[in-house]
Amino acid sequence: MTVGTVWFVGAGPGDPELITVKGRSLIERAGAILFAGSLVNEAVTRWAPPGSTIADSKDMTLEQMAAWLIAQAQQHAVVIRLQTGDPALYGALIEVVQPLDAAGVPVRVVPGVSSAMASAAAAVESFTLPEVTQSVIFTRVEGRTPMPEGESLAELARHHCTLCIFLSITLLHKVQEQLRAAGWADDAPMLVVHKASWPGEELIIRGTLADIRQRCRDAKVVSQAMVIASPNLGARHWPTLAKSKLYDASFTHRFRKASVPATPTETS
Repeated sequence: MTVGTVWFVGAGPGDPELITVKGRSLIERAGAILFAGSLVNEAVTRWAPPGSTIADSKDMTLEQMAAWLIAQAQQHAVVIRLQTGDPALYGALIEVVQPLDAAGVPVRVVPGVSSAMASAAAAVESFTLPEVTQSVIFTRVEGRTPMPEGESLAELARHHCTLCIFLSITLLHKVQEQLRAAGWADDAPMLVVHKASWPGEELIIRGTLADIRQRCRDAKVVSQAMVIASPNLGARHWPTLAKSKLYDASFTHRFRKASVPATPTETS
């Protein structure tokens, strides 16, 4: 018996138009689609062909999801598991793939736009800035799911780089405690984006480490929110910035020769 392929497709952060071209092309050919209705905008399924079987997984267990995908792969050439953001980030990808592997069902993955990226875009912020921070950490606060040893937010935050904190909007008190333990000041800027990119539902909340929890409470934001802490926040309004060398007139690279002499600090 010929078995179809199960595609794990990143649906993006919410805006249906942020799905990749490849993801949309697969949806247009799908015989069956299983989407995470609690997180994925159902509008993403609007490109499915007539007669396609579409199911919502929000009430399913892991075993039920795997069984549904296996059964559909026995009937259709293209079966899609639509996941919020990117399947590789907090998507239980491997947990679902293992039973498919055991059943001999081919698996492929299509990446998607993460809510972290969509949140930065919504707020017109950059995760990295020259001479400020060049590193980004994707993490979460320990809740019912424990964190591995060495990965507490306090330990990671000691790097004082950009932190994209997933699945933690209801644990902002812990975020505050652990950032303070890592030496972040109360006036450190914070950003929370609720339903980044969702048409008509996106909400941007700015504050500081001291007041971001109360600001989110006042806005009644308790789910589907990205928390970002970064020394770069607000750089759009800084009077001076260290500029990227790539576009500096005194910087030579293989596509362009320097057109002005480098300053002493640039050559030292």
